[in-house]
Amino acid sequence: MGMTGRSLLLAGIGIAALATAPAQAQDAERNEAVTADDGVIVVTAQRRAEAINDIGLAIQAFSGDTLENLRVTSTEDLQAVVPSLNVSRGYQGIPIYTLRGIGFNTINLSATSTVGTYQDEVALAYPFMNSGPVYDLERVEVLKGPQGTLYGRNTTGGLVNFITAKPKFGEFSGGVTVEGGSQQTLNSEAFLNIPLGDAVAARFAFRTEDSWEGWQHSISRDEKLGEVHRYGGRLTVTAEPTDGMKIEIGANVWVNKSDTLAGQAVGFTPNTNPASGTIFSLFNAPGLPQFVADNAARWDSNSADWAPRSVRGGDIGIGPGIDGPLKEDSDFVGLRGLIQFDLTDDLSFISLTGYNRVKRNAKYDWSGAPYEILIQHAEGRIESISQELRFQGSTGPADWVIGGYYANDTLSDTNQTLLGQNANVGAIRALILQLDLLNTPFNAPGYTALDVAQSFRTYRDQAAFDTETWSLFASADWQLSETLKLTTGIRYTKDRQEYEGCSRSIGDSMLPNVNLFNRAFFFQVYGVFTPPIAANQCNTFDVDTGRFGAVTSTLKEDNVAWRGALTWDAGDDALLYASVSRGYKSGSTPVNAANIATQNRPARQEQLTAYEVGTKLGLADRRMHLNLAAFYYDYRDKQLAVYFADPIYTTLLRLDNIPKSRAYGLDGDLSIDVTDSLNLSVAATWLKTEIQGYVGINAAGQPFDFGGFAFPYSPKFSGAATLTYDAPVGDRLGIRAILNGRYQSRTGSTIEDFEPLQIKGYGILNASLGLYSQDRKWDVSIWGKNITDTYYWMSAATNANTAVRFPGRSPSYGVTAKFNF
Repeated sequence: MGMTGRSLLLAGIGIAALATAPAQAQDAERNEAVTADDGVIVVTAQRRAEAINDIGLAIQAFSGDTLENLRVTSTEDLQAVVPSLNVSRGYQGIPIYTLRGIGFNTINLSATSTVGTYQDEVALAYPFMNSGPVYDLERVEVLKGPQGTLYGRNTTGGLVNFITAKPKFGEFSGGVTVEGGSQQTLNSEAFLNIPLGDAVAARFAFRTEDSWEGWQHSISRDEKLGEVHRYGGRLTVTAEPTDGMKIEIGANVWVNKSDTLAGQAVGFTPNTNPASGTIFSLFNAPGLPQFVADNAARWDSNSADWAPRSVRGGDIGIGPGIDGPLKEDSDFVGLRGLIQFDLTDDLSFISLTGYNRVKRNAKYDWSGAPYEILIQHAEGRIESISQELRFQGSTGPADWVIGGYYANDTLSDTNQTLLGQNANVGAIRALILQLDLLNTPFNAPGYTALDVAQSFRTYRDQAAFDTETWSLFASADWQLSETLKLTTGIRYTKDRQEYEGCSRSIGDSMLPNVNLFNRAFFFQVYGVFTPPIAANQCNTFDVDTGRFGAVTSTLKEDNVAWRGALTWDAGDDALLYASVSRGYKSGSTPVNAANIATQNRPARQEQLTAYEVGTKLGLADRRMHLNLAAFYYDYRDKQLAVYFADPIYTTLLRLDNIPKSRAYGLDGDLSIDVTDSLNLSVAATWLKTEIQGYVGINAAGQPFDFGGFAFPYSPKFSGAATLTYDAPVGDRLGIRAILNGRYQSRTGSTIEDFEPLQIKGYGILNASLGLYSQDRKWDVSIWGKNITDTYYWMSAATNANTAVRFPGRSPSYGVTAKFNF
């Protein structure tokens, strides 16, 4: 971190350091900043409070009460009401966010997303930071399209901003929620608002989630995965020591000790498919081809499979195992400091300081079968600090914002891989003996046949990153007339990322196969007699230097993001807008199982130019609200995880830039108050994504023209509908019934049309029925999620041997009781 960055951060922290009822009131507090008196939703999408229907931008926003009633307790649950948002899970358990087809399909802890996530305007720049529970919110705002001018930080697809419930002065109030359900579930949630003086207040909230019975059943034996043990807590203190000054300090933590989830083997890679006749296909684990053939069509929402602990846990000669339960042991700490000075009636200065730290320690098996095909132990840490300083105000016909931003992230991302029964490993071991490499000059260390048989069981991929971001930004709304408004924005950003990483042996495990087979192979192909590696050294081969070793890179880039929008208030609750904007995602470097150094080269920054026209209509005396948008995205240098043609293993992974691609579609939502008690809300997205003129590598390791292929996780159609009946029963009680459903059409988890990696279209139905007191002092409901027991999968991947699906959650049911005071 440079001195300028340290100074900005310390200044923000120093200023922050200077600040050291009835249920109806609680509901009013949470909805005060969400809806105006006439029920119009108020948001802060442009860093100031505005009615959502006055903004020329595609936004969906939901109050905290709405999210509670729909049982949105994770970022993934937002898909139930925002169908254009797709949340899938990479095989290493890292969330992958896609909005209107714009996503980044990498699986690394260290990778940023194209869809930004924020909590109270502080960037949670890495998706794994969102792994805690969602609770005690004022609202959630989902902004669609590039948001780089005001938010920066990799928001080419859009962003999700979680606005937490804030302390309220002069009121002592609280609430407690308890729920129990299937899979031996017991969850709890509470908040407490405490006045600490006339102008100081604190709010404490927490949520615990425990399910002691797993929902994933091994198809080969009596074992389960899927236990949930997830906890979150938050403390916020707000003070207004003088008129025109506001100080807000917050701390947010979560802990996740849940089971990791397993997959379902449904096929093979081209080079290990038993029907292919390749040498690799001859070394599938005994019984594996029959297991896949018997079960590929029998998997359901409750089943999966993984290697028994007895297979993976013990050491085998020079190959150590991965023992212990398949669980997460991860935690997060976030700190936030906000200081606002109203310098005049029309000018404010705001300092926003953020600190986020996440640690991960997780063991997971994505073999999809009861064999040691691919099991991993991931360990990582991310520490991120940020400082934003901005002025905002009004001058004549313009409302404006101008400011600067700095962030520094340090990351370590490692994982141990165990693959002793992987077909590729068996083939390499056999080739060493078949080619009699034990009796060649490559065997100076004197390896034996037993050493070869025990080799290549485990290795470690590891990387260290240091990144810095600087930016300056400005935005303004110009009131050209009573009905016409022009929005302009610009942001200059400069990024630097330093990287060092490789794949390396754990102890002596990789030495026989690397020093015998790899060295002999590279001698034949490249004519280089490279020095052997020693225990724990890197085994990634650099073709340019002819040596094994760490890969290093420094990526320095800058860009200018901008936005222009014209909004016309046509009267009679009708708004029309047209906008053009440009956003960027910073360059990214992968953490791969890297046989060749090229696999760990960075992908440069990507650029998206968005064109959008839309309308927001209030109809039938505001009993109906319709929002429609048509968009076209011109995409340059899209970052994508793709296949790399490896000279030994046929295909491995790398990141690449797609020179040119595009996405376009229609996006809309409709809310109808059918009666005073019945509301229907519908949202839908029709989407077309297309790669234009990219020649890459297919799963068989051959060059392939992917022109015309769709982006990963970009279904052509996705839709959601919620029917809510909420009515009084007598003078004291109320009843509430909710039916919510979501559907998405077929899509893929890669750009290749490889059938085992396709995700079939599916629909999910959720429901709840509740009874509450009209004074909101208590609320009791029964609920069910995926009540039709739909079998679906959110993602699919290959592990260099089998093709594996990762199923969505099986049905769950429960009862929730809420009490406020």
